[in-house]
Amino acid sequence: MTGIKTTGEKKMMFFSGRAHPELAEEVAQQLGVGVVPTKAFDFANGEIYVRYQESARGADCFLIQSHTAPINKWVMEQLIMIDALKRASARSITVIVPFYGYARQDKKHRGREPISARLIADLMKTAGADRILAVDLHTDQIQGFFDGPVDHLFALPLLADYVGAKVDRSKLTVVSPDAGRVRVADRWCDRLGAPLAIVHKRRDKDVANQVTVHEVVGDVEGRICVLVDDMIDTGGTICAAADALFAHGAEDVIVTATHGVLSGPAADRLKNSKVSEFVFTNTLPTPSELELDKITVLSIAPTIARAVREVFEDGSVTSLFDEQ
Repeated sequence: MTGIKTTGEKKMMFFSGRAHPELAEEVAQQLGVGVVPTKAFDFANGEIYVRYQESARGADCFLIQSHTAPINKWVMEQLIMIDALKRASARSITVIVPFYGYARQDKKHRGREPISARLIADLMKTAGADRILAVDLHTDQIQGFFDGPVDHLFALPLLADYVGAKVDRSKLTVVSPDAGRVRVADRWCDRLGAPLAIVHKRRDKDVANQVTVHEVVGDVEGRICVLVDDMIDTGGTICAAADALFAHGAEDVIVTATHGVLSGPAADRLKNSKVSEFVFTNTLPTPSELELDKITVLSIAPTIARAVREVFEDGSVTSLFDEQ
């Protein structure tokens, strides 16, 4: 005999950074596993230390970390955790990124700019990641930035089914807040059987490049409009789009977005907006000052858990979204 045979079974281990532990616990509960105990702390100078309390040798490891604020700290922690798993002899390392940081910097608009979304992918690959699992990337092309498998999950079924169950679909119009979201809005239309409208922004030539005019393409008068976007950061664009819809006779406006970044003046803008409801998923923690009656947060944990199980069992992640 010239070798040794083993009959060991595959082993899944689930790890989490400190950015969004509530989501990690939800996903672990859906999977029926526990989050691996991890010792993590910051040194006085800001350096991050991580050590896992259990052996990861030979395991298929899934590490979840959402890039919330302070984003640079949590990106760095994730890279350190990937490196720790690599050096702990993990069989495979799947990085779960519910919100992929720097995704808006996915191309060069002008000279001497970085493509930071590509840099994040390169950093994760160099650290030791074998696969990335992300939810609603800002643009599909980011999948090509990583030299390995990327499983792209969608919150559309979760968000669309929630909206479709609570409004009169005969009065519903799906609205894209800009030209870049038209493709996603089209998928909403197919799922809900609703017509499409677009809010088009253009410069007002009479006001020195400061004011934009919002033109609405499509019939929204007397309609219940659902504005669909991938993320809401400061809320300026989406609230201005909602105002334009009301100005064109919309009966009501509901805003949905996968990622509620909600930074800076977002709190005041959402509070003062005439929008009746903002619907997000919990890919990011919702700031405490934004716990308003008009904000609804749906859990993305079941979707992530199903995808993790498909990856671990060598199944098909795509099959989870075939109905789209």
